[in-house]
Amino acid sequence: MEAMQKARNVIGFSRMEKKYEWKDHVIFMGILLGLAVWVNRNVEIKGLYMDDLYLWSCYGEQGFFEYVFPVGSTRFRFIYYLAAWLEMAVIGRHVNWFVPFNILFNTAVAWSVYLMGRRLSRSKAVGFLCGTMYLSTRMAYYQIGQVLGLMETMALWLSIGILWQLYVYLNEAGKEKRFYLCSFLYFIVCFVHERYMVLFPLLLLVLLVKKSRNVLEWGSAAVSFLLMQLIRFFAIGTVLPAGTGRTKVAETFHISEALGYALDQVCYVFGINAGPEHLNGCPWGVTPFYVKVLVALADMAVLVLTAGFVWKLIREQRKERRWQMLQNGGLFVCFIGACIASSSVTIRVEMRWIYATYTAALLFMAYMYGELTEGVAPEFYLKRLWPWGIVVVCYVLFMFPAELFYRSCFPSLYLWPEQTRYNSLAEETYEKYGDEMAGKTVYIIGNTYKVSDFTARTFFKVFQKDRMAELTTVKFIDSIQEMGLVDNNTLVLKEEPKYNKYVDITETVRSIKVHVESGYYEDSWMDEHGELTVMSGEKGMIDLEFMFPGILEGGETITITKDDGTPERIPLQASVVHHQIQAEPWQLVDLKFDYNFYMQGTDDQRSEYRLATLVHINVE
Repeated sequence: MEAMQKARNVIGFSRMEKKYEWKDHVIFMGILLGLAVWVNRNVEIKGLYMDDLYLWSCYGEQGFFEYVFPVGSTRFRFIYYLAAWLEMAVIGRHVNWFVPFNILFNTAVAWSVYLMGRRLSRSKAVGFLCGTMYLSTRMAYYQIGQVLGLMETMALWLSIGILWQLYVYLNEAGKEKRFYLCSFLYFIVCFVHERYMVLFPLLLLVLLVKKSRNVLEWGSAAVSFLLMQLIRFFAIGTVLPAGTGRTKVAETFHISEALGYALDQVCYVFGINAGPEHLNGCPWGVTPFYVKVLVALADMAVLVLTAGFVWKLIREQRKERRWQMLQNGGLFVCFIGACIASSSVTIRVEMRWIYATYTAALLFMAYMYGELTEGVAPEFYLKRLWPWGIVVVCYVLFMFPAELFYRSCFPSLYLWPEQTRYNSLAEETYEKYGDEMAGKTVYIIGNTYKVSDFTARTFFKVFQKDRMAELTTVKFIDSIQEMGLVDNNTLVLKEEPKYNKYVDITETVRSIKVHVESGYYEDSWMDEHGELTVMSGEKGMIDLEFMFPGILEGGETITITKDDGTPERIPLQASVVHHQIQAEPWQLVDLKFDYNFYMQGTDDQRSEYRLATLVHINVE
């Protein structure tokens, strides 16, 4: 009776826990969302450049079908281009929305990792830790910090989806439809990023392990692969994937290099930055000692977990269970190996390519924990915690701060300085002036950043209501002597290479070009008495245009005194009068203006003197 009562209590507890399980999911997912926002709080996209800007220019200047289906291009990723088209249509001119969008999308993937990890480990806590490490890893830099990060996130999500569906297909009876779904996801992911074409042998391997005799299952995998290749051939003329940096894999592939890159990726997964600084932010050789200790301790935790799993596999007496563990372990290892292989065949290894590999490794850890605690009821928390739960927690406690350190090194990544510059350019222009930027000429003193003609021509179009209009002009100059006077349609910026920024010096240049001593205003009105210091141009010529919008009564005279010399009197015989003053090139000329008339019928008096006329100044 006592045993029956205990069984009833356990069943009752399980039912109650099942009933309120959704609340735990909401809490964990909410924490993951907060974590995603916090770890990415310093990432910003305010201006587009390079690949992101080119992607936008294609969106802005091409039709829908030309953009989504770029026949004849080196890449044919129409599934991604469709998603990018929708993303840009929604975000529009609000460039600063890209990062929040990337964070939310990556959080959705983290939720999937949490749910998969929970199923694999039979523990919500372990699933949550998988989601935590997924979000905090340094490998997320591109997914969050670039518009094209959407492509990498989509491909990662789809590839992990294939891994999960294959796992369910292998381990649960009556799940044949999951393999058809895998074939479909494979077809889709290849048109997000062709790197994942490498997963096709994995589909066949799973069918062999499953000993499938279902012709439809084999056929779905074959049709998915052949149809994908056929479409690629007719769209871009080849079935071979293009390499990174406009290279061709067939031309750059070397076995020795590929093996080295594969080893580098293994090191990355285990927390060791094996590549150069511009690709990872902080190479292992210069990593602080305390971070190396943390990584070593985290790797020891992984080693202990793996050793425990292998030991259980060896000692397992039930052949079916041993085979199941072996095939599941093989599934994860083969998936990880395929991802590593696909990222090793080009000219370099970037951390964003290892993100899917690392995610699969996290899920493999969750699976090993689940096997090591197999048979322990979920409600026996302490028994599930010791020792294997402690091992997983130790990995997170050691690796989490190490990942945060690596994230602090993002400014050393190859893309960060340029993104910082273009963020600054956006801050000093559209963020400050808004739609007033339309029609302005932007002078940039210096071009040490080597801004391309395409970038100069396209950068400001992103912010315009009419994205096809040529509304903002960019000119690079070596000094302010190469530009005229500063008016309301002029913006002057100066590079600050030390901080990867631009500085708005418009008002400073305005005061140098035309320094107002008294009586002259930004809207070109001048008082009865005014004094200016004007910098002449290359020819030393100062052009003055006087516009009097009132009624001439006769006898109106303008008196101009140059550098305390002899006053020159100019009769105002028409509403518009032009006058030129000759000086030395680049000379600062002091000009005093006196009028024997003023603008009648206006109460707009800005000093002790009344407004006299409008004066427009130009220099040559």
